[in-house]
Amino acid sequence: MTPSNDDRLVALAARLEHEDPRFARSLSTGQPARPREYRRTGAWWALVIGVTMLIVGVIVPDGLMIAAGLVLSGIAVQLLDPDRRRTGARPSYRR
Repeated sequence: MTPSNDDRLVALAARLEHEDPRFARSLSTGQPARPREYRRTGAWWALVIGVTMLIVGVIVPDGLMIAAGLVLSGIAVQLLDPDRRRTGARPSYRR
């Protein structure tokens, strides 16, 4: 490889380490973890809690609980959106 290609690889590795250190460390150990874009456990928990709050708010007529459940469910659905990263959440890197 030419030195310029080596520089590109070093820059790419540094950017990967900066953006997702857990993923970069797992690659170096040989046991890859899912990248940050595919880790959505927190979003699923928020959705479960939001729907639970919504159901409890409907059973026990409490408008504040219903509103909070709807808001939390909406946030969780936005976090689960697969195209979220492509729609301007972060600037894209160009060559």
